[in-house]
Amino acid sequence: MDDSIENWDMQHTSFQILRFLLIHHDENWRRASSVIEALEPRRLKKVERREQILLELRLKPHVRVSELASLFGVTTETVRRDMEEMSEAGLLNRAHGGASAAAPGIHRDMDERRLERVAERERLGRFAASLVSDGETVMIDAGTTTMEFARSLAFAERRVTAITNSLQVAMVLGQSQAAQVRLAPGKYMQQEAAVIGTETCDYLSGFNVDACFLGAAGLSEAGVTEAVEGFDAIKRTMLRQSAARRFLIDSSKFGRTYLFRIATCDEIGTLVTDALPEGPLGTAIRDTSTEILVASAGPVCVGTKRAPAPR
Repeated sequence: MDDSIENWDMQHTSFQILRFLLIHHDENWRRASSVIEALEPRRLKKVERREQILLELRLKPHVRVSELASLFGVTTETVRRDMEEMSEAGLLNRAHGGASAAAPGIHRDMDERRLERVAERERLGRFAASLVSDGETVMIDAGTTTMEFARSLAFAERRVTAITNSLQVAMVLGQSQAAQVRLAPGKYMQQEAAVIGTETCDYLSGFNVDACFLGAAGLSEAGVTEAVEGFDAIKRTMLRQSAARRFLIDSSKFGRTYLFRIATCDEIGTLVTDALPEGPLGTAIRDTSTEILVASAGPVCVGTKRAPAPR
């Protein structure tokens, strides 16, 4: 009888121990699993990988594909694809085995615009430069087309004094020994490599120039409009300080209307473009004294002003 009781007690105790081990083993396993899961790198989504790549490039001048693949827990092919797409968007520069940071002051939108309608912008820039005489003073705003205009002025070694809010226009035209360039102060916009703000407008208001050469995001019956906030005030200030107003707008922007209006159709002065406006826009401009100069086919005059022949 005692043996049976003793055996039962031993069996009962063994059962309790086994039960304890099983319960705590399960709890410990769950804890261990959660720790392992927390320690394992989470698979990043594409947008998260790209944000991390840009963050890495802020901390170091160059990143390697192999290092990022190990960091993200993905293949090197995945990182290469990310870098290729980011390079095409102007976010970074591809280099051997990795990538480096993109040039400062260039936003991907500007890079994309620079790859579009290149021939048209170059033609507009050359034609607009032919309207400038030695000794003239001009204001030039920021933009891809006005940058081509500045490049043509520099190439022609035109003796001008230019005032601009664009870092790139200043750098391009500043390469010419014949040109004097004044760069306005203000709040720097990295996306457009330009300055804006009250300080910029106040600076521009201190000068009177022969002509301004401005770009724009759109031209419709509503007038000349701009998509970038802050550029509208700069352009309007340049218009006020200029004896002659000249807008460089290619035909791809016809019919487009954006939030910020720069000028109505009768306030344009001279439109330098690559095609005559048609439809409602053509009608709206024909009812004004706006002068239209078509760079691709020679000067064309619409309205009361006569278009000067290019030199």
